[in-house]
Amino acid sequence: MIIYGVALLAICTLAGVIMGDMLGVLLGVKSNVGGVGIAMILLICARLWMQKRGGMTKDCEMGVGFWGAMYIPVVVAMAAQQNVVTALHGGPVAVLAAMGSVVVCGCTIALISRTHKGEPLPAEEPLIAAAGGR
Repeated sequence: MIIYGVALLAICTLAGVIMGDMLGVLLGVKSNVGGVGIAMILLICARLWMQKRGGMTKDCEMGVGFWGAMYIPVVVAMAAQQNVVTALHGGPVAVLAAMGSVVVCGCTIALISRTHKGEPLPAEEPLIAAAGGR
């Protein structure tokens, strides 16, 4: 059912918010640091894990896909509420985080573009055949 996709998203969101709050405490910032991003990464990992294990039905995948796409407007809305001037006056953490994320994203894109030349990926064989028929 689609509701399972929404439940998976809710679990990932709660875990991401908790981790973002803990990261904020560790960095000495009185704010959630990257909670939505962490939640999105958890959602991607959970979806891939469930697909490999056969636990992702078509309806569940539709629910996860829909709400995963809704994350982009949520992130934009949350970013619009942030006070950039206060963040910059609060310390160099915001500037370092922004510069670090740009560098990491740039390096990741460069690595992907150098390792993947545009040809399609080979088809995966079923897990039963790969395990020797067990």
